[in-house]
Amino acid sequence: MNWGNRLLLVFIVFGAGMFYLVYRSVNTDFEMVEKDYYKQELRYQQVINDHEEANKLSSSIQFSQQEALLRMQLPEEMKNKSLTGEVYFYCAYDSKKDKRFELKTDSLAIQQFLTSVVTPGTYTVKVKWKDGDQSYYSEKTISVL
Repeated sequence: MNWGNRLLLVFIVFGAGMFYLVYRSVNTDFEMVEKDYYKQELRYQQVINDHEEANKLSSSIQFSQQEALLRMQLPEEMKNKSLTGEVYFYCAYDSKKDKRFELKTDSLAIQQFLTSVVTPGTYTVKVKWKDGDQSYYSEKTISVL
């Protein structure tokens, strides 16, 4: 093989490599964390304030899993209170696994989720809740088996 053929082979391999990289980059799906990311960023100071309020409570939110149930326990101060809010299971690597639930705790400030609804994976659970006029926000990373 002479030097002309080798040079042609190098250009063909280089061109094929560039074509492959362009093809991969065009077909890669880039998802934003939230659809309305910029609107939420403007309201982020409220999230910071609510997170500070949640840190003032006696304990943080606790999660435990027993067979087909995932159990969320709010801090002691939230027992026997009428709470409103939202529980958001955020899966960083697959937006199809993201789930939102309305906060519905019992008198012991416990809410249970079926593991058939929350598929196995690693989640950042974002909990926003209100007790009267006071707002709280907490995040916890959990693994559902």
